Amino acid sequence: LDIGVMSGAVLYIKDALKISSVKVEILVGTLNVCSLIGSFASGKTSDWIGRRYTIVLAALTFLIGALLMGLAPSFPFLMAGRVIAGIGVGSSLMIAPVYSAEVSPAMTRGFLTSLPEVFINVGILLGYIFNYAFSGLPPHINWRLMLGLAGFPAIAIAIGVMKMPESPRWLVMKGKTGEAKKVLIKT
Repeated sequence: LDIGVMSGAVLYIKDALKISSVKVEILVGTLNVCSLIGSFASGKTSDWIGRRYTIVLAALTFLIGALLMGLAPSFPFLMAGRVIAGIGVGSSLMIAPVYSAEVSPAMTRGFLTSLPEVFINVGILLGYIFNYAFSGLPPHINWRLMLGLAGFPAIAIAIGVMKMPESPRWLVMKGKTGEAKKVLIKT
């Protein structure tokens, strides 16, 4: 979603915050660089607190970043939101396929593991649609809505994942074989 949204929002941010083209480039690229941090951290985090809670943590991290970006009064504030959102994006991009692979039955594992990629592309498309929908609003509001509303999918993901079981592989790693058996029987 962020890739699609930022492509349109940046047009208005440049004028609203009076930033140079170099700052725009840094702003856009920061998310990708910071996603590396999130992806590296999520491996250890998922081993420590579980796959499910790591997804929730990634969603909450992205939510905080989206809110900071949507409410940003200045370029440094916007950059801080971008950094935080990038960490959330990187973490979720790493852990979502791992979780999908570990909780899905062998027969549907390939299909379910590919769904995060499908939804990334759907999110980018939705970003473009929201850009178009909000482009007619006043320039001091439209880019804020474009960036801030990206927090809603993060909330939906966090709530949805909390209703799902923990990864049986993680449960076995933590010595909770009884719980792991129950999850495997369900799936």
